[in-house]
Amino acid sequence: MITDRLRLRCWTAADVAAVLGGDRPAGWAEDFPADGDRVIAGLLEQHRDWLAARGHRLIVERDGGPVVGSIGLFLPPREGTVELGYGVVPSRRGRGYATEATRALAALALALPGVHTVVAGVELSNPASVRVLEKVGFVRLSAEGDLARYGLGRRR
Repeated sequence: MITDRLRLRCWTAADVAAVLGGDRPAGWAEDFPADGDRVIAGLLEQHRDWLAARGHRLIVERDGGPVVGSIGLFLPPREGTVELGYGVVPSRRGRGYATEATRALAALALALPGVHTVVAGVELSNPASVRVLEKVGFVRLSAEGDLARYGLGRRR
């Protein structure tokens, strides 16, 4: 999947192994992977079928740039809803990459058969992440303590 400035490419088994093994392949930003990417790699290791589902992608700067984060859909949908999560490494934050990637993957999710809503959880103490979701059009559905749940529905 290609956006204006990014390529959202599917994780591979080699990506998972490199993250979990602590390897540093060429083509990764100096601060990739972040903690969240390690969590996703662990989940992908446990659930190999998720790789085939192509719901999880690495965020790569276009034109030969490095891997700068990851974004994913937790498939399959449940009752028409799919969850989305994302993260961009600190060295690339503030460039709009998370917003661009989230907009693209949310649109892809809403085009899937049977999906009518994309949800995302966010810590309210992370205002940048809240802004990402709001820029894409997500609205707050609920909040409890520091955690909020946002949703984006298919336009009718």
